[in-house]
Amino acid sequence: MSVTGKYFINSSVQVDFLGQCNSERVQDTYYSSTGGQADFTKGVRLSQAGKGIICLYSTAKNDSISTIVPVLHAGSPVSTTKNDIDTIVTEYGAAQLKGKTVFERTEALINIAHPKFRDELRQQAIDMGYLEAEKLFAATV
Repeated sequence: MSVTGKYFINSSVQVDFLGQCNSERVQDTYYSSTGGQADFTKGVRLSQAGKGIICLYSTAKNDSISTIVPVLHAGSPVSTTKNDIDTIVTEYGAAQLKGKTVFERTEALINIAHPKFRDELRQQAIDMGYLEAEKLFAATV
């Protein structure tokens, strides 16, 4: 038996430009175990037309750290894969990721990052080859 048209919502502590979620580790310290992440991903995969939504704050540690990052912190586990996420939500909006290219995912995630980190994240994405500066300039003109 399968469930149809359900939204599966969970939280995370960090998401990278690809949409991979780390819900267990904050920098060098384990913060939590996987909790319901495994059930969350199974629900998304096994339900007909299920939607995986991850919610997180855009910053941590009194707004000093962005939770949207180019790559997950070294040693952090991928609690939820990019293939199980349809949407990432912060207090700055929602980034629809399903079916998007790396460029589109990266740009969507930067757009829901805390505004004080967006320029830095955009430059890191350009340096990584995830965004092209020329296309970004053309899109803003």
